[in-house]
Amino acid sequence: MNILLHTCCSNCAIYPLEALKDKGFDITLYWYNPNIHPYTEYKLRLDSLKKLQQLWKLKVIYDEYYREFYKFIQSVAGKEKERCPICYRLRLENTAKRAKDLGISYFTTTLLVSPYQNFDNIIKIGNELAGKYNIKFVEEDFRKGFNKTMTIGKALELYKQRYCGCIYSEAERYLKEINYE
Repeated sequence: MNILLHTCCSNCAIYPLEALKDKGFDITLYWYNPNIHPYTEYKLRLDSLKKLQQLWKLKVIYDEYYREFYKFIQSVAGKEKERCPICYRLRLENTAKRAKDLGISYFTTTLLVSPYQNFDNIIKIGNELAGKYNIKFVEEDFRKGFNKTMTIGKALELYKQRYCGCIYSEAERYLKEINYE
């Protein structure tokens, strides 16, 4: 069974890789994250995934950033409070399309490992896209492995980000008060 695993960062990939491998999946990671800002942050996360790829001999498909970054910004501008579902959909839809194009029958995302993401929303969007593209979305609660994934990531000296990725999450992390009104 082949699966395309949307990968938001190296750390979050660790437990899902283990759990999916235990279920018998042949895993290809898919790096598609036009939401990450600024580019220096994007590059740190990208390089960290490349490090994990080398250490663990992983199959990874890397997708473009530049044109897609503008697509992300245009889709969330003026919709700051609704940005997360828009972002989930953008990344999961690209993953589903890529899996379909590659003849891969399953897809999922490492976003499901984070206790900071809206698990139910990700599951809902993943299942909608599975129906749209006639492939299977693996909905698994990887959050139980979050602490393990962070411990292993630290031991491997992988880059650990301090915010989800977009310019809005960066502002929420570092600024004292945010008002999107």
